[in-house]
Amino acid sequence: MATKNVFDYDLIVIGSGAGGSAAATIAARAGKRVAIIEADTFGGDSPNWGDVPTKALLHAAHLYDEARHGARFGLRSSTLGYNYPSLRTWKDLAVQRTGAGGNRRYYENQGISAFSGTAHFLSPNEISINRRHLSASKFLIATGSSWIVPDVQGLTDITYLTPRTILESIRPPKSLFIIGGGGVGVEIAQLMAIFGTKVYIGEKASRILPHQDPEVGALMERVLSEQKGITSLTQTRVVSVTKEGLGKRVIISRGGVEKSVRVDEVLIAAGRAPNVDLGLENAGVKYTPKGIDVNDQLQTSVKHIFAAGDVLGRDSHTHTALLESRIAANNILHKTKVAPDYTATPGVIFTYPGIAQVGLSEDDCLKRDLSINKAIAPLNSITRSNTSDFRDGFVKIITDKKGVILGATVVAPHAAEMIHELALAIKHGMTADDIAQTPHAFLSWSEAIKIAAGKL
Repeated sequence: MATKNVFDYDLIVIGSGAGGSAAATIAARAGKRVAIIEADTFGGDSPNWGDVPTKALLHAAHLYDEARHGARFGLRSSTLGYNYPSLRTWKDLAVQRTGAGGNRRYYENQGISAFSGTAHFLSPNEISINRRHLSASKFLIATGSSWIVPDVQGLTDITYLTPRTILESIRPPKSLFIIGGGGVGVEIAQLMAIFGTKVYIGEKASRILPHQDPEVGALMERVLSEQKGITSLTQTRVVSVTKEGLGKRVIISRGGVEKSVRVDEVLIAAGRAPNVDLGLENAGVKYTPKGIDVNDQLQTSVKHIFAAGDVLGRDSHTHTALLESRIAANNILHKTKVAPDYTATPGVIFTYPGIAQVGLSEDDCLKRDLSINKAIAPLNSITRSNTSDFRDGFVKIITDKKGVILGATVVAPHAAEMIHELALAIKHGMTADDIAQTPHAFLSWSEAIKIAAGKL
């Protein structure tokens, strides 16, 4: 007589974004009974309103911006213009082409049960969704994060934009105040400025992009100001926001002096908080408002419940969440547990020039009291800079005293592609001399990597 399954599923994945999708697919292909639950749009943040649509628009904006300034190469561009509804159509097409946005059918075609709704733990092995109870022997929590509404007087009384909602705007605002000068805020600032928006960035830290090396923030603040007319207000606290006619009045405090800026729209990009409102206490899962606690194997305080992605509170990139999802799947399916290796996981910002970083930053090294050497190669030290008429950027490499590469930063066109050479170097314990002795194609941007390595 066949044994009746104790649980409805072998694995329930809560969240269909990068942190959940890979694990659900791997488990289903291993023959497990899998369910996936999504509270919003299937596919999660990255393909629907994050990475994919933003970068599609940034690509179009860059082409437009380059064409507008083609006169320096002898190109005529006086009649150049853009149609914003058509740009939005292009954005939607890019999302559609990935196949990941709104991809509920993708899971169903793999035999995965897909549910729309908010999951809530009732016990360590049971959740509720849409008044239905589902049970499983294993769980993976990959609910991601949401933008934080900062504690600013009057902000909740007005309509404001987020990095998600601004992509659905009918047209770019004439003026925009962005609260938060991190990677996403700076990307949107450059995007909107190219299409004619007067942009202000308000950042509490002493520089924009405060989580990057100081050289990055200083360069990008200058580039955004000189090339796009963007005003970066660092060491600035937003005191209040009020409605004023059809626009908004933003009161800021800088150096103890209050000033005001009138803009059409305000956008919030000042950080994200993990989505932990899942009844985790009913399951015995330890967490804080900053994220779910996990061990090195992504296991929560309850051994059959795992977590991955932004819900851990680490503000991870999509590729990092995918790494964690695959690791979680292995640890769910197999007795031999492994830990994700973040050593050579790059971080990227798709501005122009692009920004990419891997390994330890200079600040990381100082905090760890490491003895280091560092070298910087400006982009204008390579011939490609002259042939492309692009001179704003650099490559920075950090090594230990034996020359082993610990970290690197690239600010350049195609930085996201260039960084992988340095990621591999860090992954395999290579030295700066290994890089310097490797031929790099003449007239490639990567020659700057060779020059920086040769200085160490």
